[in-house]
Amino acid sequence: MAHKKGTGSTRNGRDSNAQRLGVKRYGGQLVRAGNILVRQRGTKVHPGTNVGIGSDDTLFAVADGIVKFERFGKTRQRVSVYPIDVVLPESDAAPVAEAE
Repeated sequence: MAHKKGTGSTRNGRDSNAQRLGVKRYGGQLVRAGNILVRQRGTKVHPGTNVGIGSDDTLFAVADGIVKFERFGKTRQRVSVYPIDVVLPESDAAPVAEAE
């Protein structure tokens, strides 16, 4: 049995912090203007209607609405935010309870 503790290599023992990339708001979710939709490196997902793009390729909502992921072209993907009144027209909206 060893009488001295083995020394570990000093070249090990470090790692970089996670970048926390990925989709932050999924299709069908309600978002407010300014909410981050996708954090990415490069444009894996492209901006669509009512979506802006930051200097680090982050996609964010420009208007309040509902998130929709769409395909365009053969392999490309885009995310759009559609206002609630476009997604749910007045006739399809939930009935309002009448006061008695």
